[in-house]
Amino acid sequence: MSDAHQKGCPEWRVMLHGFVDGELDSLHAAQFEDHLATCTDCRTEMERVQAVREIIDQDGVKWRPSEALRSHVLSMLSFEQATTSGLPLPRQVPGWRRALVFIRQWSFVPSLAALATGAFLFVNAPSQTALLQEQILSSHIRSMMADHLTDVLTSDQHTVKPWFNGKLDFSPPVSDLSKDGFPLIGGRVDYLGGRAVAALVYRRHGHVINLFVWPAGSAAETTAVHDGYNMEQWSDGGLVFSAISDVAAGDLAEFEAFFRKAARG
Repeated sequence: MSDAHQKGCPEWRVMLHGFVDGELDSLHAAQFEDHLATCTDCRTEMERVQAVREIIDQDGVKWRPSEALRSHVLSMLSFEQATTSGLPLPRQVPGWRRALVFIRQWSFVPSLAALATGAFLFVNAPSQTALLQEQILSSHIRSMMADHLTDVLTSDQHTVKPWFNGKLDFSPPVSDLSKDGFPLIGGRVDYLGGRAVAALVYRRHGHVINLFVWPAGSAAETTAVHDGYNMEQWSDGGLVFSAISDVAAGDLAEFEAFFRKAARG
């Protein structure tokens, strides 16, 4: 994506290629189309991306690989040859490739090879926590696009809480924390981890805090920083709570403490 577009309209860049590739759902595709109607920069960038794709798709178009890519391919070929011939690997071969060589060399013992491969993939696969944090971050960013921060816009907790009735299979606790410096803005239904969840929206000195709530037996309490956003996760009363914002980590920790206290009455 062009430098001009990243500076001028960064909040939409995560959706542009998905829109061009037809990977957005109907809701977000409609939101992006509405945005294109008012944003010249995004229309120009989309036309540029589409033009590049049309050129690449033409018959006879060839791309000359860089020397770095050529060296990488040759390295991979040498690695493949070494794993099949039993020759020692060069020093520059990464540790994970050496592990694969060990697994392949012991492949004459099927059960051991399968166990080793499974263990290797398990250790190197992203954790469920990391995947969920990615979804939470994406939902937080999307919520601030195209005026979809709330489905019910009100600071009245007695309006927000019953609004979720019939939309979710659980009842999330809702508290207005205005006296503590975290006013309630509203709520919406979001989608995380393959299920509908509640999203409660708060503000702190102009910053948005999204608090996602869903039912679960238990969840580890975690504090994390993800791409400049702070996250706090805890469980209480059979529900999981995950707060995310670009406020200071101390402010988000205060929010958690105030919300827990208010939820318990």
